[in-house]
Amino acid sequence: MEMSSDFDRLLFFEHARKTAEDTYAKNPLDADNLTRWGGALLELSQFQSVADSKKMIQDCISKLEEALLLDPKRHDTLWCLGNAYTSQAFLIPDQDEAREHFDKAADYFKQAVDEEPTNELYHKSLEVSIKAPELHREIHKHGGAGLAGPSTSSTSTKTSKKKSSDLKYDILGWVILAVGIVAWVGFAKSHMPPPPPPPAR
Repeated sequence: MEMSSDFDRLLFFEHARKTAEDTYAKNPLDADNLTRWGGALLELSQFQSVADSKKMIQDCISKLEEALLLDPKRHDTLWCLGNAYTSQAFLIPDQDEAREHFDKAADYFKQAVDEEPTNELYHKSLEVSIKAPELHREIHKHGGAGLAGPSTSSTSTKTSKKKSSDLKYDILGWVILAVGIVAWVGFAKSHMPPPPPPPAR
C-alpha cells in the first residue's frame, strides 16, 4: 500500500510541477505559481538519486528565490525556502558546508515566523531547524547507520540513535507535510471554478 501511496504522490507532484511550468510560460510574474513549482520540485527530489536530488533542490531554490523577488514578504515562500535549504544540507556530508545551509534555512524560517507569527508550523520548523545540525552530525558520523534504527552495541548508543531517528522523522515529517499542504492549496487554487455571475438588477 505504501508503494502505491508513493507512486500517487509522485504522480500528483509531477502533475503539479508540469502545471506550474505551463502556467509560468503564460505568466512568469506569478509568485504563487513559482512557490507551487518550487514545492513540487522539493517533493519530487525525494524520489531521485542523491545527485539528481541535489540538482532538483537547487532548481527549487531558484524558483522560490524568483518568487521572493516578486513578493519579498511572502511567508509560504520563505518557509518553503527554509525546507529546501534543510533538505539540501542533509545531502552534504561536509559539516561546515551543511551548517551554512542550515543557517540559511533557520534564517528563512525566522523570516516566515516574522511575517506570519500565528502560524504554528513555521514556529515548529524554526525550532526543529535548530536541532538539524546535530542530527546531520549523527547521521554522517555513523555513515547513515543512525537511519537504520538502534543497534545492539550499548544502551547509550541505542538512546542516541533513537533520539537521532526521532528527530529525523520529526524534521522530515514536518517538511513533507508542509510542502504537501502548500502544493495542495496552490493546486486547488489554480483549479477553482469561476465565481458566479453577479445577480441581475
